[in-house]
Amino acid sequence: MKLRPCIDLHNGKVKQIVGGSLADGREPETNFVSEKSPSWFAELYKSDGLTGGHVIKLGSGNEGAARDALAAWPGGLQLGGGITIKNAVQWLDAGAAQVIVTSAIFHGGQLDSERLDDLVSKVGKERLVLDLSCRKKEGQYYVVTDRWQTFTETTVNAEALRQLSDCCCEFLVHGVDVEGKQQGMDEELIELLANHSPIPCVYAGGVRSFEDLAKLNEIGQGRVDVTIGSALDLFGGTLSYRDVVEYCQNSGSG
Repeated sequence: MKLRPCIDLHNGKVKQIVGGSLADGREPETNFVSEKSPSWFAELYKSDGLTGGHVIKLGSGNEGAARDALAAWPGGLQLGGGITIKNAVQWLDAGAAQVIVTSAIFHGGQLDSERLDDLVSKVGKERLVLDLSCRKKEGQYYVVTDRWQTFTETTVNAEALRQLSDCCCEFLVHGVDVEGKQQGMDEELIELLANHSPIPCVYAGGVRSFEDLAKLNEIGQGRVDVTIGSALDLFGGTLSYRDVVEYCQNSGSG
């Protein structure tokens, strides 16, 4: 289990927000705003060798901040938020290792296979990460788009994971119902990813302690990597970033 670090950008600042509170026309519920630049975080992650982390643009006004982070570690970070077939190559050229896509491959609540195929043709599956962040409804997990506000008709289940794995190199999955609340993980979702994803998965949502990390590593069978936001001391929490880095680096050694 690897630690996949994050740089979440909102209005040009590195922030931690409650995921489900993102909506047009009002400020989201914010847990933390950093005074440090995006490049500071990128350089920290680079020095610790934490590959596969992600920069996420939460809404408009984050272009410069995103470029700042990518320039600090070209090829070391993924980039998501507002990625489309029109700008994907531009962000790869700016230094993103992969681009992360959700909303662009959906239309009218349905997965648009033609859009997805076009995107794969444009950038290659090895440079494409699919964000399958989801919320639970009527006992099933549904992918949510438009900053996690819109339910699609795509369920996150064994069949979907198998089919979509042909189109990308990994999945990024936020458990949106627990994201940013530090109230515990979505263990059912982690188990689903561990048992049914043919490609690497990154889980985010509700991790708040080393007990949670141990449980995630166990349930995830060492096959699900982790992103931690608000709980880390980097973002105003109580969980030591330095200790988490060490823990995850040693998690596969028994």
